Amino acid sequence: MPAPYFGMFVAGERRPAHSGRSFAVHNPHDGALVAEVAEGDAADIDMAVYAAEQAAPAWAAMPGAERGDRMHRAAEILAKQMPELVDLEIAQIGRPRREMAAQLARLPEWFRYFGAVARTHEDAVPPFGGNFLDYTRRVPLGVVGHITPWNHPLLILTKKVAPSLAAGNAMVVKPSELAPITPLLLGDVLREAGVPDGVYNVVPGFGPTAGAALAAHPRIRKIDVTGGTPTGKAIGALAGGNLTRFSAELGGKAAVIVFPDVAIERAVAAALFASFIATGQTCIQGARLLVHRSIHDDVVRELVRRTNALRVGDPRDERTQVGPLVSARQRAIVERYVEIGLGEGATLAAGGRRPEGAGFDRGCYFLPTVFTNATPSMRIAQEEIFGPVVCVMPFEGEDEAIRIANGTQYGLAASVWTHDLARAHRVAHALECGVTWINDHHRIDPASPWGGFKMSGIGRENGLVAYEAYTQIRNVIVNLDDATFDWYADDGAGLRYS
Repeated sequence: MPAPYFGMFVAGERRPAHSGRSFAVHNPHDGALVAEVAEGDAADIDMAVYAAEQAAPAWAAMPGAERGDRMHRAAEILAKQMPELVDLEIAQIGRPRREMAAQLARLPEWFRYFGAVARTHEDAVPPFGGNFLDYTRRVPLGVVGHITPWNHPLLILTKKVAPSLAAGNAMVVKPSELAPITPLLLGDVLREAGVPDGVYNVVPGFGPTAGAALAAHPRIRKIDVTGGTPTGKAIGALAGGNLTRFSAELGGKAAVIVFPDVAIERAVAAALFASFIATGQTCIQGARLLVHRSIHDDVVRELVRRTNALRVGDPRDERTQVGPLVSARQRAIVERYVEIGLGEGATLAAGGRRPEGAGFDRGCYFLPTVFTNATPSMRIAQEEIFGPVVCVMPFEGEDEAIRIANGTQYGLAASVWTHDLARAHRVAHALECGVTWINDHHRIDPASPWGGFKMSGIGRENGLVAYEAYTQIRNVIVNLDDATFDWYADDGAGLRYS
């Protein structure tokens, strides 16, 4: 049976690429062909932008309450289609079923939340001197572009689509070539929910062609990208040529800071979740485990034991805890960093190799890996690996923990583990990152702003701040005085300038 073919989603229709080209999507578990997908390029991006421009005025003019109703319907449809979407996400990226099902089950929350924002968001009446009324209106930007990664295909896309839809924008999406199928299927969901054709468009393709064309398009009003920091810089430079608004959620090297009042079992459970969820392929991965020296050895001993016991295998199996990496290329990157860590003098305490056995022969598998005797300046402790590798480092006191945690170019996320309430908040306030969890890790909510400091990005997803970032402010100043104002009259009346 041949693999299915997915065309682009433009103006509510599935279409082949202008060039007729397509590319293959493979399953990282066994290399099987999942689908053939239309390969869009600059001509297709231009066509999609035109379709969005035609649809944007009617969607923008629709009352916010009505947009909200359609977004709530999209949430209901998503919930019903969840089993199919979970299967496709697993096939595309190899994330274990237990993780994928839990993550996608939350997607309707974003459409419900931002649907409510579309219905209830209020404009402002700023104070203004004299007999004047000043009011503002938030109006849509117009046509916006979303460039999304492969590691959370639908979740990250939804975090961009929901606020931009709520604010009244039309959009063009360029998903990762490794995981384009579920972003295409989201078009069917939105169409069934009553979102007009052309408001949501998807052009699969590659970064240097479709991605660059979208980022540089002169009629795109905002580009929102999630990806690696070098990619974000390149896209931001292209957007800047047109003064296109730009937001980016980029790389990270999150620290998990464990103080000595935390039980060993809880500390290790926290580290396992932070480090190995999504096979470490997430920008807020707990890549650096900082443990107070008084409990360091005990934590390491239990962490190594628990890491070696994790069930690596077929992501379709409910029992699997760690799936494959997304591609052979990603595995090669991880393997190279293991070599770098060994060359730097770190100790490989667990993993560091491919698993053995016939079930792993054709997949992109790599064992969860723990490095000890690492130092903060090592490359494995500084550079984003994007794989199941954690570096464990001891610290003596609070100041040293903060210094190590802040000692990278990144500033996306961190977690602090302690029962000392004052210390928890003190450390959280000292960390140079956009998201800090206390006694948890990798928690998210549609109302909670998400984004980074330093080289981890610009702007925020989630919350009212994300909605407002997809609008522009129109300020209206009304003179309430019926008297004639004549600046040039020689009547001796008092004048007010500006």
